[in-house]
Amino acid sequence: METKAAVAVPPYGHVVASEKWRNSSLIQSLKGGGVKILFENELGVADFHLPNKSSILYVSECDIIAGNSYKRKLVRYRNSSGSFQELVLVENTRLSEQYFSAVQKFVLFDLGLTLLPVSGQAEASQLITQIVHRDGKENPFRRRTSSQLLDPLVLALVQQVPGVGRVKALALLQHFFSIQQLCNAAQAELEPIVGQASAQQIHSFFHRPTGAGS
Repeated sequence: METKAAVAVPPYGHVVASEKWRNSSLIQSLKGGGVKILFENELGVADFHLPNKSSILYVSECDIIAGNSYKRKLVRYRNSSGSFQELVLVENTRLSEQYFSAVQKFVLFDLGLTLLPVSGQAEASQLITQIVHRDGKENPFRRRTSSQLLDPLVLALVQQVPGVGRVKALALLQHFFSIQQLCNAAQAELEPIVGQASAQQIHSFFHRPTGAGS
């Protein structure tokens, strides 16, 4: 099994970035947002480590269009051991949108990781900046055990499910404290919260077959 490099958690306001990102527009945008960058050659599969003990793997539209090699990288990322919570940023663009549903299912359901869609490096930098500058002692992507303020990034993710707007997303996240809990919820559990029609849409979204002839 591949092991994750022993990299210390960056201090507040900092990001540890893989050396390959040094000259990217994403890094320049992070610096413009007041984030301090520490470059590292030994991050393992991850692209970034954040102060809230999250790591990020970035999947670009080129990675998706090029074939299934990105899936092997995602599996290595999931299997890497360490105390960091793995997040996956995936570019959902005009070129990659036809593949996005399959990528989403693979990341969320097959690997059990948290996926955050972005339109490109500019939006990714805004998202990372938002995470870095929040009071990051509590990782918002870890499973919640008690009622807490909802993270806006998780809220935005839930709103992408068909039939779910902001009001229903808020209601759902008061009952299901992680994306995985929501994915595993039965339709009967959803109906009292969002109604029968929306519950059916949400359940179908998470449980539709992943291939033909199953």
